[in-house]
Amino acid sequence: SHGLVDMAIATETIDHYENLVLLPCYEWNRCILVPNGHPLAALEKISLHDVAGYPIVTYVFGFTGRSQLDKAFEKHSIHPQVVLTAVDADVIKTYVRLGLGVGIVARMAYDPVADSDLTPIDAEHLFGRSVTKVCLRRDMFIRGFIYDFIRLFAPHLTQDIIHEALALRERHEIEELFKPIPLPVR
Repeated sequence: SHGLVDMAIATETIDHYENLVLLPCYEWNRCILVPNGHPLAALEKISLHDVAGYPIVTYVFGFTGRSQLDKAFEKHSIHPQVVLTAVDADVIKTYVRLGLGVGIVARMAYDPVADSDLTPIDAEHLFGRSVTKVCLRRDMFIRGFIYDFIRLFAPHLTQDIIHEALALRERHEIEELFKPIPLPVR
């Protein structure tokens, strides 16, 4: 927000920076990762209470949708035991493999080949989807390579729609602009 960065990619809400425009790129959800054969993997549909019954390993607060995860537990007055945090899903998976807790990670971080010793359990019904956004400064001249990167990262964000979003002043106007555009789910 101080003009030092041309672009950022974020999942956590950064609404308190008025000079940033947030462009939605894609939706994603979480999964619970457990070692194969774990009791949670045998449940037909897990609950927050089920998950909270085990030590939890997840992302650090303020990173990769962590606040949304915390809010889900708070809403149900559940106090999970988060024993370890990391900024990287591979570190979280290592902790799960070591038996230090059950992992809560972005579903796209699970690789069925590399992580075949782990069982992913869908958690969208527990935490809902998150939206990853590209953040741009309103006052910035956008260079060609930034448009190129955004087009590769989120093809629905055309140069025209980016300009239209940058011209809008209110966050709710930007949200309305993107309402009719379906976001991919990863």
